Amino acid sequence: MALALAFRASLRDIANLELRSAWAFVAAALLEGGLAFATVRGLIAPEIAGPLAKTLVLVLVGYGLWANTHLRGLWFVGLGLFCNALVIFANRGHMPVSSEALYRVGLESYIPKLQQQYDAVHTLMDGSTQLWFLADIIPVRVLGYTNVISLGDVYLMVGIALTIVGGALESKRKAQEPINIDLRF
Repeated sequence: MALALAFRASLRDIANLELRSAWAFVAAALLEGGLAFATVRGLIAPEIAGPLAKTLVLVLVGYGLWANTHLRGLWFVGLGLFCNALVIFANRGHMPVSSEALYRVGLESYIPKLQQQYDAVHTLMDGSTQLWFLADIIPVRVLGYTNVISLGDVYLMVGIALTIVGGALESKRKAQEPINIDLRF
């Protein structure tokens, strides 16, 4: 959003972004978060919740992307989703996380939890990890944000930024177009 504002789009322009079926994106985020929370609390086994969460999130976000093919930035979101889905399905429904990357950003306290597959989403990377280069291997420490992300996550963030900026600028352009009223009878 800050990027859109830097390009002189207003909050109204951002709010007027033509996002169809937004409910699918919201439902996917709530579903994945809810299943991750449920596994941490021991309500659902990770080996069940992980593949279930990923399959349902893939279907919901895929539908949201399909409904919004007019937003070109979402093609990057689709590429990110594809990369993440590929590595997750290759690793039995879990996103592998690099212990080296966790150490580099000071999150090594998560290693024992990841070894136990404490949530529905992540597992610790090991020698059997498939497609490791698509896993969470990128350490990030920016403006108080600390995490380990994947190449797919990078594509997702770029796609979201392009979608917001492009949509806001398009909304601004449409708002500035002169209104043509045909007064002929």
